[in-house]
Amino acid sequence: MPDAAEKTAAEDTGERWWHRWFRTPRELRELGVVGINMRNARFLLPNNPRRLYDLVDNKLRTKALAEAEGMKVAETYGVLLSPHDANRVEKFVEGRDAFVIKPTRGSGGKGIMVIDKRAGKNFVKPSGAEVTPGDLKNHVSNILAGLFSLGGKRDYALIEYRVQPAKLLTALSFQGAPDIRVVMLHGYPVMAMLRASTKESDGRSNLHQGAVGIGIDIATGMTVRAIHHGKPITEHPDLGIGLIGVQIPDWDTILHMAVTCQLMTGLGYLGVDIMIDETLGPLMIEVNARPGLAIQMANGIGLLRRLEPVVAQHLKHPTADLEAKIAFSKKHFRAKLPPARD
Repeated sequence: MPDAAEKTAAEDTGERWWHRWFRTPRELRELGVVGINMRNARFLLPNNPRRLYDLVDNKLRTKALAEAEGMKVAETYGVLLSPHDANRVEKFVEGRDAFVIKPTRGSGGKGIMVIDKRAGKNFVKPSGAEVTPGDLKNHVSNILAGLFSLGGKRDYALIEYRVQPAKLLTALSFQGAPDIRVVMLHGYPVMAMLRASTKESDGRSNLHQGAVGIGIDIATGMTVRAIHHGKPITEHPDLGIGLIGVQIPDWDTILHMAVTCQLMTGLGYLGVDIMIDETLGPLMIEVNARPGLAIQMANGIGLLRRLEPVVAQHLKHPTADLEAKIAFSKKHFRAKLPPARD
């Protein structure tokens, strides 16, 4: 445990647990940090029946469920099912300058190729790198072979609308479309973060690929903290723009969509990914039955401090409706807000 002098020095500099690389198990428990074993044993396995996983592991099924609930999703341009389709991929994107190719059973952002525009016969990624038609066919072939899918199983390639992010969020991201991850337990939003791409992440928003994680206050939708490769930052590493004190637009709509995703899948513990399109507004992108734990670092608080109150509330009110769950989360998980950014 840190001594008094260490504590004083840490308090003087604003240092907290997430500024250190090593903590003892006892310190982590006191801080409410949830590790992967605790996540699986206490929250994921008891609340996520195996039979429901395919509803979210298969992006086509998830999109169909969301559309049935009246939620907006990225338009599907085509689904490539076979090597014959891979050879015709240019036909599927004919007349489209911008689009996204992704595996239907991918995870962690693996296998997602974002195309922003065309350059002659080639295609251009957010980083500016050019992709030839042959590269596109090879990428689709790799998806079909299961190179990026969960368990390495054969897969399909999904081609869909390239979200044009709201201008406010575009300013926070290096040439990519930021997305919002909301972690839920029993339909209660417990923690949220904005994931913004960097030059390193090549237009993708996955933190382990170099994207920035920005914690969001559940009550208001304002950004409160940010990290890059696990270290706290206040400005985007490529753009130099401030990341704290930004009001996320359509916040109440985003919370409603997240809770609806829990209801439509039946999963108890999940993460919901949403993007905000400049003209279409919030779009449901995908649902994750095994959401990662870096969201704790982005928000500077351990998940356990929010999951345990939800467990108690769910036991007392097992039939609480959507509005009651959102009201509970807003009331009990309010963060200390920074000054709003101009």
